Amino acid sequence: MTTMVEHIACTFCGCVCDDIVVEVEGSRIAGVRGACVVGRGVLDEYDPEVRRPVVAGREVDWEQAVGAAAAILNEADSPLIYGLSSTAIEAQRKAVKLADRLGAIIDTTSSVCHGPTGLAMQAVGEATCTLGEVRDRADLIVFWGCNPAASHPRHFGRFSLTPAGALTPNGRADRTVVVVDVRPTGSSKQADHFLQVNAGADFEVLTALRYLARGEDVEAAAIGGIPVSQLRDLVRTMKACRYGVVFMGMGLTMSRGRHLNVGELFSLVAELNTYTRFSVIPMRGHGNVAGADQVLTWSSGYPFAVSFARGYPQFGPGEFSAVDVLARGEADAALIVASDPVAHLPRAAAEHLEHIPTILLDPTPSLTASIAQVVFPTASYGLDAAGTAYRMDNVPIPLHRLFASGRPTDEEILDRIIEAVT
Repeated sequence: MTTMVEHIACTFCGCVCDDIVVEVEGSRIAGVRGACVVGRGVLDEYDPEVRRPVVAGREVDWEQAVGAAAAILNEADSPLIYGLSSTAIEAQRKAVKLADRLGAIIDTTSSVCHGPTGLAMQAVGEATCTLGEVRDRADLIVFWGCNPAASHPRHFGRFSLTPAGALTPNGRADRTVVVVDVRPTGSSKQADHFLQVNAGADFEVLTALRYLARGEDVEAAAIGGIPVSQLRDLVRTMKACRYGVVFMGMGLTMSRGRHLNVGELFSLVAELNTYTRFSVIPMRGHGNVAGADQVLTWSSGYPFAVSFARGYPQFGPGEFSAVDVLARGEADAALIVASDPVAHLPRAAAEHLEHIPTILLDPTPSLTASIAQVVFPTASYGLDAAGTAYRMDNVPIPLHRLFASGRPTDEEILDRIIEAVT
């Protein structure tokens, strides 16, 4: 029997598009409507077959696997819990509880992408809004150091470029679009204005914009490869708009300056509110990485890189970040939740995972699964498990269960591990 299910959310990227229609046959997805190419792949290619957990390369029952995981964590002096960006907040809360119980370090994928954004928020604050406000009100959109045409395929159509809104009834015709990046991209082709900044010069350009916005003079002919005349035009456009929004990406967070770049952008946005309404939204990657930051913050006071080793939460970017902890060889056990660090972390960090007992909770096969001592093939939130994810603008989106596969969720496995550790 085939069932059409509406308003399904895709957890591929930070857009968490929740307008997708899925055709379900039993415990299989037979068709997908409305998703982007990548989203269709996430939904279509999911294999709900129930697989048994694996311990040391051998299939075992679930209780044996929980016992093996608990034994690893009990014996560890400095365990690391990492990942969390592709699981639901219900599981993220359990991961924080487990870290507290163990006195472990807990870190999310934010530390290797938008960690500098979190530091900038702490330093200067963030004038922000929701994607719904962008769609309904914004007549100026600036993309800085990001390429949503490739990374967030439906962002243009649902939120920023073309959709008709309450104050933008003509869609694209009612908006001015500016892209600032180090090279032309698919997104720059869609822009009204493209400013090509020299690699590593974002901070200088943002500082110049702040000076120009205050009415102060900039004597140089060009800043960061951009003629000052173009920067003056951009400032005039920013001041004259009704509602402006900057979307910023890893071009700022992962280039020279990092959190200083983001802090300068956040300061510029705050100062523009003297003249008009302006907001900024980080372009978050994984479907629930924003939720991971939220859960860690409301649980510990800090968004990532948190240690419970002293019995209370300590914040230490660079000290308690997963890449640094692993590269220095400080973790003697690791619990990975819904992430693939062996595929994505720097070589020194990834190799250390191969030399320590590693536990993995993930619904899909991965390189990390190939080296993990204990592997739990859990359910996928939004497919065979219900939960909640936070969109890039920190709006919570419900994830519905499309079918029952019989797989336990990350939350359930973490709960069992919490009960089993001493």
